[in-house]
Amino acid sequence: MVTRFAPSPTGYLHIGHVVNAIYVWRMAREAGGRVLLRIEDHDRVRCRPEYEAAILEDLEWLGFEPDEGVRPLLRQSDRAHLYEEALVRLRTTHHVYACDCSRKQIGGERYDGRCRERRLADEHGRGVRVRIEPGPEVFEDLLLGAIEQTPADQCGDLLLRDRNGQWTYQFAATVDDMLQGVTHIIRGADLLRSTARQLRLARMLGRRDTPLYLHHPLVFKPNGEKLSKSAADTGVRELRRAGMSAADVIALATERAGLGK
Repeated sequence: MVTRFAPSPTGYLHIGHVVNAIYVWRMAREAGGRVLLRIEDHDRVRCRPEYEAAILEDLEWLGFEPDEGVRPLLRQSDRAHLYEEALVRLRTTHHVYACDCSRKQIGGERYDGRCRERRLADEHGRGVRVRIEPGPEVFEDLLLGAIEQTPADQCGDLLLRDRNGQWTYQFAATVDDMLQGVTHIIRGADLLRSTARQLRLARMLGRRDTPLYLHHPLVFKPNGEKLSKSAADTGVRELRRAGMSAADVIALATERAGLGK
């Protein structure tokens, strides 16, 4: 078993991240598996070195020790050549094309393929997409059971690189999980809708095995809103400054998530 803890350094860790870490490390240790740390800094606009340093410090303080990915630190920003190689392979087997549509033009999550046959040049200011064929993906979630999703209906043709030349989360995470041999993907329920498109994309890239998934419940504010890194909601840094110990923070996260000790 190989799983991963993959934070994005766009803010500080909060209780929701601690809940995810509890799930990841608990499942890995119970199975005799390994935890890979991966810094998902594909968004070069929002990511900050100070957030990355704080994430590493807070993880160490909390006692979550990865088995690999720390020395050297595994960052997506250092892996652009691997994503480029994956894109080259994908071009040889699937319909990959340039797209100049803005989010406003698309008007929602699903892209309808309007640039598919335009034969636009692949240049700065244009994204890169791959055609997603119709048909469902069926997978077994270790917590939620059997789930069926249809990527072509959910998202349409998938964006791989955006108009600013940045690799997208969907593409970078899928390539990384394949190349790093991740067998179990443990994450919050907010990413459940990404699963089928990532499974489809992994097969298109040539992945032969299918990773197992577990999507755990999220932790919410008392008013029902999702926790946010940008708003410093129940941040680990704030809890530390308030005098809580690492054991206190983990106990709080365990309680908020409804997990047994």
